[in-house]
Amino acid sequence: MPQPKSRKIAILGYRSVGKSSLTIQFVEGQFVDSYDPTIENTFTKMITINGQEYHLQLVDTAGQDEYSIFPQTYSIDINGYILVYSVTSNKRVPIMLVGNKNDLHMERVISCEEGKSLAESWNAAFMESSAKENQTAVEVFKRMILEAEKLEGGVQPGKTSCSLM
Repeated sequence: MPQPKSRKIAILGYRSVGKSSLTIQFVEGQFVDSYDPTIENTFTKMITINGQEYHLQLVDTAGQDEYSIFPQTYSIDINGYILVYSVTSNKRVPIMLVGNKNDLHMERVISCEEGKSLAESWNAAFMESSAKENQTAVEVFKRMILEAEKLEGGVQPGKTSCSLM
């Protein structure tokens, strides 16, 4: 049998959608009925898939607003993200896919069309940017705000002006 592979997965979602319950059910095989808001927990589990053994590190993230800053543990060495939502709530949050570093033309391996197609399949907003050349950096964040406003029934995209101070 080959050596075990290590994989780190972050579980993300709004508060009270069941991220911890799902994770604990997978790791420990039990359902936790009580709700105790998570700041952050990390679980480990060994699993074999198609004859390959995996050592999983699962980062159960906070869903509360006061802990919503995205810590490094959610992004460093992550092999995948699981986005959890509750089927009992129609609370929606906008998703935006941003293709950054589009100034590195010679190193590009993902076309704009591929990014746009992926975003469309997720029903997400899409933009490309170059932080280095300050290309659409401001527009990325404006667009995210407008997408959130649209979901909340507020300002419609294209119907507002804003100023940076």
